[in-house]
Amino acid sequence: MTDAGNDTFRLSAITLDEASVVKRSRAIEQEREVAIYDLLEKNSFRVDGSQGGPYRLTLGLEENRLIFDVSLEDGTPHAKVALSLMPLRKVVKDYFLICESYYKAIRTAPPSQIEALDMGRRGLHNEGAAELQKRLEGKITTDFDTARRLFTLVCVLQIRG
Repeated sequence: MTDAGNDTFRLSAITLDEASVVKRSRAIEQEREVAIYDLLEKNSFRVDGSQGGPYRLTLGLEENRLIFDVSLEDGTPHAKVALSLMPLRKVVKDYFLICESYYKAIRTAPPSQIEALDMGRRGLHNEGAAELQKRLEGKITTDFDTARRLFTLVCVLQIRG
């Protein structure tokens, strides 16, 4: 169940907890900024069993886990959800590979090849969002667009220097 249009079940702030921040390319930083902006503009995010937010989310990595650290707008801790990264590893790796091919192809490949790579990239992004929603089941409920943007941020967190 999602609560689209309900101001109570949404994110009002998002922070990436980057213990070891790596210098990222401008393109990656722009993707991060756009994902956060789009998420804050429109999202559906409900901590299961919660009376509601709006929520502040700090998304981070600890050891081999993805951490959703949720607080209320006033900073009161609300929930902390830890997910194993293992089920997401393959789709993230494949997504990185196809993105690399896509960005290389933009420079020299014919439009048909670029379009095929872009379709594959979007397909993997959708697969990652669906897997994230599945892993959050029973803990946090999101709509698909929110899950897609969160998957983008999960990928940004996993970029190594």
